[in-house]
Amino acid sequence: MLLNKQGYPEEGELVLCKINKVSYNAVFVNVDEYRKPGMIHISEVSPGRIRNINDFVKVGKAVVCKVLRVNTERGHIDLSLRRVNDNQKRKKMDTIKQELKAEKIIEDSAKLLKLDVQKFYYAVAKIPMQEDKCVYPSFEAVIEEDYDLSVLGLEKKQTETIEKLIRERIKPKQVEIVGDISIKTYEANGVDVVRKALVMIEDADKEKISIKYLGASKFRLMLIAHDYQEAEGILKKGLDAAKKFCEKNKAEFSFVRVDKK
Repeated sequence: MLLNKQGYPEEGELVLCKINKVSYNAVFVNVDEYRKPGMIHISEVSPGRIRNINDFVKVGKAVVCKVLRVNTERGHIDLSLRRVNDNQKRKKMDTIKQELKAEKIIEDSAKLLKLDVQKFYYAVAKIPMQEDKCVYPSFEAVIEEDYDLSVLGLEKKQTETIEKLIRERIKPKQVEIVGDISIKTYEANGVDVVRKALVMIEDADKEKISIKYLGASKFRLMLIAHDYQEAEGILKKGLDAAKKFCEKNKAEFSFVRVDKK
């Protein structure tokens, strides 16, 4: 990674570490983002009693740790493995992947511009690192909020090159809601009732909603939007209109969300 955060991590911060050495009562690591050594006491490796520490950690393995204490005078960073849950670990790894994506954009931009990669990285990262301790959020803001990269103080050609790669490689955020619609009716005009109810749902936003037939009066709805607030608003509008229409036409209407796997 080109990323090298300055100073020391803050207490409570999640950091990516690589295990260098394992002793009988401690694990010694390198805190990759800060390029500093850290230690995990055996009591912070895993909950409960540990008979053999090697059953839980291996040299060379990358792990996500929580910073417990930092002694800048001695250069000590005390870490914990057991206080990081699966959700925190997943989010941290997602952040690392995003940052690697940002670094690749910078690296390829530097090559196109025939510049030193490391120097160009720090020129680009200087301001974002001060604000977010990461570069990717600024790149994402170019797509989501039309963030102006000129604030980075780069030359015009450099700004244009890096923005072009950002727009090619980073796509807008999307959220997805999936659910099954059931419409049952025994009226003579039942087919028209079902068709009109489905059209009402799609009319909430034709670009973001798609519906396909599953069989036996059931349909699969898929809604893709910018964020959950937008998605829930569109979904409610469509479902409320369809449900009201079905009730008026003596049809049974239901919607059940489907967990995405």
